Amino acid sequence: MASKTLCFLISTLLFVFQFHFSIEQTTVVKGSYWFPGSGFPVSDINSTLFTHLFCAFADVNSQTYQVTISSSNQPQFSTFTQTVKQKNPSIKTLLSIGGGGANVNTFASMASQPSSRKSFIDASIKLARSYNFHGLDLDWEYPSNSTQMTNFASLVTEWRAAVGTEAQNSGQSPLLLSAAVLYLSYYYSPSVSYPIQAISNSLDWINLMAYDFYGPGWSPSSTGPPAALYNPGHQESGDNGVKSWIQAGLSAKKIVLGFPFYGWSWRLVNANNHGLFAPANGAGLAGDGSIRYNKIIQYITQTSATKVFNATVVTDYCYNGTIWIGYDDTQSISTKVSYAKGKGLLGYFSWHVGADNNWALSTKG
Repeated sequence: MASKTLCFLISTLLFVFQFHFSIEQTTVVKGSYWFPGSGFPVSDINSTLFTHLFCAFADVNSQTYQVTISSSNQPQFSTFTQTVKQKNPSIKTLLSIGGGGANVNTFASMASQPSSRKSFIDASIKLARSYNFHGLDLDWEYPSNSTQMTNFASLVTEWRAAVGTEAQNSGQSPLLLSAAVLYLSYYYSPSVSYPIQAISNSLDWINLMAYDFYGPGWSPSSTGPPAALYNPGHQESGDNGVKSWIQAGLSAKKIVLGFPFYGWSWRLVNANNHGLFAPANGAGLAGDGSIRYNKIIQYITQTSATKVFNATVVTDYCYNGTIWIGYDDTQSISTKVSYAKGKGLLGYFSWHVGADNNWALSTKG
């Protein structure tokens, strides 16, 4: 009986150690997202420049709440880890679930009941293991009321417990767990705040989406810094976001700061008034006005557009005639990397790897 008790205690202690190790093992994150719609082959990713890569996006079935991958994406998703490890054997990969195009009502419904949360959790773990991912990333954009935030807490808490149990049963290292979140620690009102304690206890880190502060689709009447690090007189900035999470109680070592490898374009009302917050009239380029970094560089070269770096806000923009584009160039990215290190953050990530221009931004870390 004594030997059985001793074995049980040792097993329990090993499990507890393994559980805590899974939360603390990540010392730095230098990550980027990839998605099939980018048209950028997985085999072309220079994975030596990253510690973590996110494969986006898996879906959530609106009836069963299981995590699924479309048949068209399965070939790339199933070999993603194997492919990026060829250049960097130590790379960690995470399967990202959801995204900006996902149905928020499906996420809210899934998280509202223990049974549907279990369906989601079990399916996500099974998928991650079957495709050799090292972790899972939740991209629910966004829990938008107090009930949903409470359910978000239950989801990540139960997810962590299930990951720990699965690791103990399989003898494998526990899967990493992260979540992409709004840059603020609350959903536009302090009364609708993210569950800080549950996030701290259950997630290895959060990816702060510190971009899309301004865009022609939601702020059409004036230009703006899409991913300002600082923004005097305005709430929308990466620094304000980081501060809000830390002030809410989350450790800086749980925060990964997001960079956009793309910009937004506006059409100026007056070509001679071309600064930040200049009067504008909607998108400057075709479609929704978004443009990848590599295309911005091409545009500047082809049109001889004037480039400006604003060190106060930490943003770049260029203009040519009435076309104005706000984005992050190498100096902005370098400044943000230094900021993340100076604040003691866990690291930084970008959306998305396929938009870089000959790795000019990715090498600034």
